[in-house]
Amino acid sequence: MTGRALAELPKAHLHLHLEAAMRPSTLHELADEHGITVPELTGFSTFADFIAVYQAATESLRRPDDLRRLLREVAEDGAADGAAWVELHVYPPLWFGRFGSDEDALDLTLEAAGEATAATGVGLGLVLAADRTHDAGEAVRMARMGVARRDAGVTTFGLANDETGNPPEPFAEAFRVARDGGLLSAPHAGELGGPESVRAAIDVLGADRLGHGVRAVEDRDLVARLADEGIVCDVCPTSNVVLGLYPSIKEHPVGQLLEAGVPVTLNTDDPLLFGAGLLDEYEAVRRAFALDDQAVAAIARTSIEASGAPEGTKRDALAGIDSWLGD
Repeated sequence: MTGRALAELPKAHLHLHLEAAMRPSTLHELADEHGITVPELTGFSTFADFIAVYQAATESLRRPDDLRRLLREVAEDGAADGAAWVELHVYPPLWFGRFGSDEDALDLTLEAAGEATAATGVGLGLVLAADRTHDAGEAVRMARMGVARRDAGVTTFGLANDETGNPPEPFAEAFRVARDGGLLSAPHAGELGGPESVRAAIDVLGADRLGHGVRAVEDRDLVARLADEGIVCDVCPTSNVVLGLYPSIKEHPVGQLLEAGVPVTLNTDDPLLFGAGLLDEYEAVRRAFALDDQAVAAIARTSIEASGAPEGTKRDALAGIDSWLGD
């Protein structure tokens, strides 16, 4: 399937973990400088496999300039892929105090994001995530940190890490704090967990967007609910294929979700680990499901509308999508 150039289509990237957005070359350079061993970057078959690489990337961020470099390169890569807006999932405790307190680390990230936007024109926002394997009280603290920085670039509150055996119910209070404070709700659900995980993310956490959400297709009524209520699935096709959830992009349920009218965005999750950039995801899905330009533009439009981008950024990007279509 061919059509208009997808690099020229304005879009938002909404499911991207900061450390795993690092370029492989940057990881190797920083790891060499800091004496860190980097595992192989291919051949992931389990959640534990890619966590090892993720940890190496995290440990390679030692200096404020390392973080600034990462944010700048994320924005540069976004610009090359046609992204007008990028939301990065961050969890400051992963840095173990290397950038000061969690509040200091978050402020440094926001500062670096602003610098990257000024240099590239690509807007950067943060999804401040809680860790579902940690204490729920820490999640409340994260939510309050995010709300206090809503006007500085934190747009969304998330819930990350393995769904298996870690239900969302203990985190209801944290998400209440976040939503009441004006943040979007975008927990991970429906990746390693099934439809019950998706349903709980909606009912318990008030999800506006679902990180992944793809296993909702195992429950027809749940798919209909997602479509009826306009709950967005931030889908990461290559990630799901590499981790063995589905055999190929052609057999990925993103096609079923689109056909059912579920709002879908396309994202990379962890490009350092899985190898695909945002543009690659758009091209792969267009090719696998023979999407025409109108259908691809609708996905891009959903990504902009569902984002936490400022209204001016949304307005300009949506106008750019119309221009891309020739309207």
